[in-house]
Amino acid sequence: MTLLADPAVLAVLIVAVILLGMAKGGLSGVGALATPLAALVLPPATAAALLLPILIVQDVISVWAFRKTWDGWIVARMLPGAALGVVAGWFYADRVDEARLMAALGAITLGFGLYRLWVERGGRIVAASRSPGWVGSLFGAATGLTSQIAHAGGPPFQMWVTPRQLPHLTYIGTSSILFAAINWLKLPAYMALGAFPHEVIVAAALLMPVAIVSTLVTVRWMKQMRAERFYVLIYLLMVALGAKLLWDGVHG
Repeated sequence: MTLLADPAVLAVLIVAVILLGMAKGGLSGVGALATPLAALVLPPATAAALLLPILIVQDVISVWAFRKTWDGWIVARMLPGAALGVVAGWFYADRVDEARLMAALGAITLGFGLYRLWVERGGRIVAASRSPGWVGSLFGAATGLTSQIAHAGGPPFQMWVTPRQLPHLTYIGTSSILFAAINWLKLPAYMALGAFPHEVIVAAALLMPVAIVSTLVTVRWMKQMRAERFYVLIYLLMVALGAKLLWDGVHG
């Protein structure tokens, strides 16, 4: 019996996959909602495993779409830390209190998003951040850890990269390249944990058309969006996402 036999389960998973497609198309961070949403109808470990192959296919689309607009310096600084974060998430999988981690991540994301919106709406001119690379490595570690545990690596990435005020297509391309690499780093850990039984693979395959279409549609939208609107939208999403993660963590 496929995991998608129940119409209610299918509907929730379709929404989760669309959220991932929006994230891979350029709305970085919103994909962190996908795993908690899927976990409403599936065991959390099954939900995370189901979404990983979908993420990897969506990565192919986003990397191709933004292959000419990405910042190699940022990727080079964040990726080593992200690799350590993935290993830590794998090693401590049974000992991490996911609810507390998500609550802390949500609180930080909410506060950061509100602050940046206040800066934007207040009309203040703030110089682009030039924090050193080792800071990016620390945020990379947080990105890898939260991505390994719940595919929720977007907020730590946003907190270090958005203040750098990249051109919005460069921001999206950098996110695409970094998270494509992180998702491949996560794959051996998931395989070692036996996370891909036959029914999970079948369900992921059946959801692939939704994954591909949602990513392509968002990519097209992002390429047409005015740059000044992009960052306001990202900060609004961070506020909403931070509040949701905080709520789930406190009440989970």
